[in-house]
Amino acid sequence: MNLLRAASGRLIPDKRFSDATRWQTQAWQARRPLAVQVCPDRHQLSLRDVLPEATLVGAGDVEVRGCVCDSRRVELGDLFVALPGTRCDGHDFVAEAVHRGCSAIVSERPLPELGVAVCLVNDSRAAFGRLCQELAGNPSRQLKIIGVTGTNGKTTTSCLIARMFKNAGMKVGLLGTLGYFDGESCDDSSLTTPPANQLADYFCRMVGNECSHAVMEVSSHALAQSRLAGVELDAVCVTNVCRDHLDYHRTIENYRLAKARIFEHLSPEGISVLNADDPVSAALLSRIDGPVLTIGIHAAAEITGMLIERHASEQTFLLTAGDDTIPVRTRMIGTHHVYNCLEAAAIGLAHGLDLPTVVRGLESVEYIPGRLQRIECGQPFGVFVDYAHTPDAISGSLRALRGVVEGRLICVFGAGGDRDREKRPLMGHAAEQDADVVVLTSDNPRSEDPRAILGDLLSGFECPAGAQIIVDRKEAIHAALAMARQGDCVLIAGKGHEQTQIIGDERYPMDDHEIASLWLYENLPLQV
Repeated sequence: MNLLRAASGRLIPDKRFSDATRWQTQAWQARRPLAVQVCPDRHQLSLRDVLPEATLVGAGDVEVRGCVCDSRRVELGDLFVALPGTRCDGHDFVAEAVHRGCSAIVSERPLPELGVAVCLVNDSRAAFGRLCQELAGNPSRQLKIIGVTGTNGKTTTSCLIARMFKNAGMKVGLLGTLGYFDGESCDDSSLTTPPANQLADYFCRMVGNECSHAVMEVSSHALAQSRLAGVELDAVCVTNVCRDHLDYHRTIENYRLAKARIFEHLSPEGISVLNADDPVSAALLSRIDGPVLTIGIHAAAEITGMLIERHASEQTFLLTAGDDTIPVRTRMIGTHHVYNCLEAAAIGLAHGLDLPTVVRGLESVEYIPGRLQRIECGQPFGVFVDYAHTPDAISGSLRALRGVVEGRLICVFGAGGDRDREKRPLMGHAAEQDADVVVLTSDNPRSEDPRAILGDLLSGFECPAGAQIIVDRKEAIHAALAMARQGDCVLIAGKGHEQTQIIGDERYPMDDHEIASLWLYENLPLQV
């Protein structure tokens, strides 16, 4: 009897999985009515009411009409929140904020006399998030919000959840790497998780557009920077936790701790979904007091998947939830996509969807842009574009393709500049182990010398001479396609859906999908 699991490992007793899920969902949904109200205009707040733990110097209280963290955007009467940053510190710009007419300053340290009140806090980023949500009328409280975090799979899992809800008749907002969708229109995204002020605005727009649910990717940066302060999540999904972003977090332990902070935002009745096959994710059980659903392929779990068959254009697996088993046929191939489907299914079941509805939603997704996305132009070999930019992701994508390729597996990839250097040899090693031919090229070099980055990648090879090096990414893609023969498969990894390449501080057009498609159309013989 597979049911909801509490943090202690106890099973919550009930008759069947679907019944248990429905019972949990009813109790959980009763907390928040689905009646949608349009967010009110930003209104005045008492600073003491919003931040009662803060120390206010120079005033008994401050009425807040607006808050900003950019001194250049201060308007008369605004509250200026000084945020520490990696490149600059907002505390260095408090004088400019006062000059522009701010009413008070939120600061993490005492300031010299400036003629305005100073609100001292331990974490100005968390204070900023809470203020933004309060000023917007707390729109997140009128939505059921699902937060998805993890090293790999956030985008795919989030998109699957959103599509599943939409197919079930719900109106859904979606925030993540592919864009910010408010239920009606989509904006380009520069960050996986928006800054706190934008987050409040998007939730406000979702409420105004009558969304009942919001699905959001939650990055480790967003958690470390308290962007979710003031937001309560109804469900949390952790896909997996492996090495990434150590250029920012410095140590793997700091990175794991940042990921674990997502549970600080989970409501007391909220549901967690964890990957039982991922050791770090499974270890998070001890941090969770509420109900948990586990998913897995190898380990014992409440929701499991078993691969039946895999082809170059689709795969079929059995999804088991409690006593029910149903086949899922999906156009997205790879074991990692089975995990993504299981995680999305767990969220759907936890929200009261029945298993057939969940499966219809999963099967309706043909592809996620740049996530092992197939390019089909009539060529006699496979071509896939993928966002894989960690050692585990590169290995996972290559192994997924290894099972369907008859000939050689050719991999084109690079590594991002100004990012974790220590993962580069691991990426090189993964590619050498799992591909037959490796073409190393530029990714987003940013301020680094592309050849130095390629040197780091090569240091992970047992036989560096076996790799081909073509610095220009477009030329590298063309070369890989030109060497492909019938039955081969080309994986273009690293940038996925991205349409630009960052060199220095400039962005230049660079779309892997478009580059490959154009080359194929121009160089393949006409099919009569």
